[in-house]
Amino acid sequence: MASGDDDDPIIEEIDVYLAKSLADKLYLFQYPVRPSNMTYDDVNHLSARIKPKQQKVELEMAMDTMSPNYCRSKGEQIALNVDGTTYEETNTYSVKMMDKQTFTSIQATTNTSRYAAAVFRKGELHVTPLTGILQMRPSFTYLDKADTKTREREAANEAGGDSSQDEAEEDVKAITVRFARPESEQARQRRIQSYEFLQKKQAEEPWAHLHYHGVKDGHSEHERQYLFCQSVDASENSELVKTPKEYLAMLMPPLAEEKVLKPVGPSNVLSMAQLRTLPLGEQVKTLMKNVKVMPFANLMGLLASGTDSTAALRCIQQVALLVQGNWVVKSDVLYPKNTCSPHSGVPAEVLCRGRDFVMWRFTLERSVMRKEIASLIKLPPEDVKEFLEHVAIPRVNRGWEFLLPTDVEFVKKHTDIAHRQHMLWLGIQSKLEKVFNFSKEDFMPKNSPQPDPVHVSGEQRLKMAQDRAQGNKSSLQKDLDTRRLDSSVHVKQEPVSDREDEPMDTSSSAINGSVNGYPSATSPTFDHTNGNAGSPPNAPSVELKDFVKKTFRKHFVLTLNEFKRLFGLHIASMPVGHSIYPSISDHMLQDAILLCQCKQIMVPFPAQTTAAADEQKVFGLWETGEEFDKQRRLLYDLFNKNYRIRRTMVQAKLTQELGESSKADVDRLLAECCISHAGMWYLKGTVPS
Repeated sequence: MASGDDDDPIIEEIDVYLAKSLADKLYLFQYPVRPSNMTYDDVNHLSARIKPKQQKVELEMAMDTMSPNYCRSKGEQIALNVDGTTYEETNTYSVKMMDKQTFTSIQATTNTSRYAAAVFRKGELHVTPLTGILQMRPSFTYLDKADTKTREREAANEAGGDSSQDEAEEDVKAITVRFARPESEQARQRRIQSYEFLQKKQAEEPWAHLHYHGVKDGHSEHERQYLFCQSVDASENSELVKTPKEYLAMLMPPLAEEKVLKPVGPSNVLSMAQLRTLPLGEQVKTLMKNVKVMPFANLMGLLASGTDSTAALRCIQQVALLVQGNWVVKSDVLYPKNTCSPHSGVPAEVLCRGRDFVMWRFTLERSVMRKEIASLIKLPPEDVKEFLEHVAIPRVNRGWEFLLPTDVEFVKKHTDIAHRQHMLWLGIQSKLEKVFNFSKEDFMPKNSPQPDPVHVSGEQRLKMAQDRAQGNKSSLQKDLDTRRLDSSVHVKQEPVSDREDEPMDTSSSAINGSVNGYPSATSPTFDHTNGNAGSPPNAPSVELKDFVKKTFRKHFVLTLNEFKRLFGLHIASMPVGHSIYPSISDHMLQDAILLCQCKQIMVPFPAQTTAAADEQKVFGLWETGEEFDKQRRLLYDLFNKNYRIRRTMVQAKLTQELGESSKADVDRLLAECCISHAGMWYLKGTVPS
């Protein structure tokens, strides 16, 4: 013996016996809502029943209605609510009073392999394994019965007034017959795991009725004898021959059991740690199959750090196509060969053609209409909606808009890939034209760009302006000379001209007063080409008003600086010599904006702002004739008080003024007029740099 064992001597040895007589029938009952010193041993048990497979037990116990702690009026009221005033054999309480209560069990644990009941007698310990550990709690099903009775009475009262009419008239009702679709394996698994299915399965097991015997009953005393091992003969109960290590392993099994107890995730869920153990191609395919549409930068963020972008680009081109600079998973990846639609049973080949058409349409425009697509590809509405939900989001009065903004940076950086993808789409388009019998011109966007204007270099523009100025100067000089002759001689004389057939210059530069070929700031501006000669000085032309309306219908909120930039681009895109706009000042632009159903939003910028003066002048579309104008004006009112707001402020304002507002309204409002930065919302163009 080791010297350390002398300080811890063995006091007594106890023989341990395993009793098996009650091994499959022994349950431990716990009463967690009852103090341990208040047992139910002396309470009259009226009935007991069990469902062995579910280990579900119900005990019905009598209540002492004569106890001073029992409220008689409350007991009578409960009985009246449950059973009503009539007496029936099925009544829960036969004495018109709540005189019993039911206890229903729930399993405290599903694994009882480590639990046993032990009794000690004459230096021997007898152990019996437990079949189950059940917690008995009061059942309140009688309240459900009372609610059912109340609803039945209310329904009877409501139907009482129309009963005579119902009996007199027998209407023929049309019956709609629906044929159930074949249940897929995925749908069957969901149904089996549903709460309703489990409840139904549990209800199918019949109750087994039991006889309850009290603690002091002779039958109970007889059964307790089975807790002792019935045979203690050494020949039948051999000593433990296990080594200490084996015995310890029996007492504390390895972690295999814990692995079984770990929650098992769905088969289609893959953690990022598991994902990164796959080859790069499988990682990209798995991500695209689950996300459906993704910018390339986001894909690189999901892959392991250090992943080569060239290799990732090579992989993504195998499983996705480029749409508006973003990658969209290919149709044959989502719908493999020899599969069918879970909604309608349409074959995968037909689904792929329909989805390719939807993606091709998004290469042409930002938004599409579902009805238009469904009428052409002729697929069930459920499938068409699924195609759109993969890559788009519904917008009020605008159809389905592509989910992500155009990734211009990716297209600029990878022009070769963008060109290759464009050629792929041309091939897909030619196949779709044959299948669906259409041409690309049938689906050109309504706001498709016109043919590119003729581009003229800056030097050419300068030379043309100088020539025009010189011509205008000569024309003015001739006109002055003619007027002098007329005033002195009083004889009308035609101005001298080198060319007899020179046409009259009716351009705005010739008609208005000008200096060096440009309109004078002091001369009134008249647009003779549009019949606006009677307009007041500096009045905006019809063309300028049209441009303002179209621009604000598209952008809703613009700073003066941004509007000037858009106006400059519009002027530059017009062919040389066809400009219908005279010289326009900032003041004239502001007047034109305010005359076109727009108003200036007085945003209170902070004192330390670095925004230019033109950036601090913010204009918003005020009236379009739509119901949504009210929401837009309320948003402007918020920005009249603060230059930045939170989403909750918008929601609260709309709710306060217009009642309950949907999330879609708030999303649309913020998307049209605002931009998010650092958790706050700003009007477009007012985000601090």
